Amino acid sequence: MLLRSAPRRPHLLRPHHLRLLSAAALAAPAPAPAAPSCPGPADWAEAPLASVCPATADASLFHVSLDLSGHGALLASHAAAGQFLPFRLPAAPYPIFLAIASPPPAPHAGSSTSFDFLVKRLPGTPSARLCDLRPGDLVHVGASVVGRGFEVARIADARDVLIFATGSGISPIRSLIESGFGENGKIGVNLFYGVRNLQRMAYQERFSDWESRGVKIIPVISRPDGQWTGERGYVQNVFSRMKKVVDPSSTGAILCGHKQMTEEITRVLVADGMSKDKILTNF
Repeated sequence: MLLRSAPRRPHLLRPHHLRLLSAAALAAPAPAPAAPSCPGPADWAEAPLASVCPATADASLFHVSLDLSGHGALLASHAAAGQFLPFRLPAAPYPIFLAIASPPPAPHAGSSTSFDFLVKRLPGTPSARLCDLRPGDLVHVGASVVGRGFEVARIADARDVLIFATGSGISPIRSLIESGFGENGKIGVNLFYGVRNLQRMAYQERFSDWESRGVKIIPVISRPDGQWTGERGYVQNVFSRMKKVVDPSSTGAILCGHKQMTEEITRVLVADGMSKDKILTNF
């Protein structure tokens, strides 16, 4: 399903900086703080890019596919939608952590030999350097994926699931949907997907497939042109306008995207009586 109309920094995580010890701490016998968990030199692997191409009409987002045919252990480490892979790019001051867009390998299915990513290209950043590379170029990546992903077992008893995504936050949501989440027909899944305009909306070519899997998609445009007839504004405002009574005992939520959106949606859902344990993020 392609949406018709006159046709934020990728989902990145940076390792936390070490806290500086105060003079009092230096004088005390307590041990120094431990370094953050980040792959060291021995924990990196080298792999070629399989493809790099624009994912949106305005080329603000890129499809990046990584050929991991020579890294079976790394492929097998992808166990849950919402996990990340660290990238270390030449001359970059820090590694970047990108959410994997492709689904985890399914048991008894044909083995996948690649990871897909949706990367926001911001000039002057490591993500832009990645988007400027070409198929066949080698990159250094973590030797295994990181993060817990979306802990969907926490909402296993839900009859309705609300998914909220903005910008490149749709990347791990693709992984979730294409891993089979909601396909059993026992739950209703509604996806609120917000972007600035249709030129920045990725995965439109996948919408028909997602809907065939049981996902109702509500596209939300914050700066639409005059021909747009769908929902306008921000995801959190549209949800507040549209929402029916939420039964907190049988509803779960999954959030990925801008901080303001996730905070405001969380406040609305908690105010309706939903437990925070039923509101999932992937970090």
